[in-house]
Amino acid sequence: MESDICDILVSEDAIKARVAELGQEISDYYRNEELFIIWIMNGALLFTADLIRNITIPVKIDCIRVENRRNNRDSEYQPDFRWNMNLDIEDQCVLLVDDIFDTGKTLLRVVRGLKELRPKSIETCVLLDKQTDRPILETPNYVGFQIEDQFVVGYGLDFAEQYRHLPYIGVLHPELQNPPEWV
Repeated sequence: MESDICDILVSEDAIKARVAELGQEISDYYRNEELFIIWIMNGALLFTADLIRNITIPVKIDCIRVENRRNNRDSEYQPDFRWNMNLDIEDQCVLLVDDIFDTGKTLLRVVRGLKELRPKSIETCVLLDKQTDRPILETPNYVGFQIEDQFVVGYGLDFAEQYRHLPYIGVLHPELQNPPEWV
C-alpha cells in the first residue's frame, strides 16, 4: 500500500510532535475545567486517541458518526449524521475533534447540532486544514497542520476504507483516487 503514496506531506515524527503541542495548548486553555471531547468517526480515531493522551486535564469522550460523501467527491453532497452520543454536554466545555477541515460544511453542521444540546462552550480541533476556496468563513480553533488542496490519506484518513493505518499523512497517486468501477 505504501507504493500507492506519491508524497509524504506530514511525517510520523511531525505528527507526534504537533499532537503533543496541541495537547498542551488545550490543557492550558481548559486548565480549570473538565473537558468533553466529541470526535467524529472514523477518520479522527487515531488523532483523538493520541490527542487525549497528551491532554493533562480531566476529559470525557464520546463520538458521533458522519457519513460524508461515501467516496463521492461531489461538493454538494450533504453529510448524514448519526447522533449516538451518550454524554450529556449541557453546560459543559466541548471540544469537537475531526480529521480534516476541507469545505467546512461537516464541522459547521456538527457544531450547529451540538449547540442545540446547550453546552457551555464549543471549540473545534482538526488534524488538517486543507487550504481550499471554501464557502465557510469560520475556521477551527486548533489546527495540527495546514496543507495544500491534495487528496490525502493515512493516520486515520482513508480512501474507500483503506490507508487509515499509515502512520503519516500522504498523497494518494491520482490514478488511484477514482478507480474505473466508480466512474
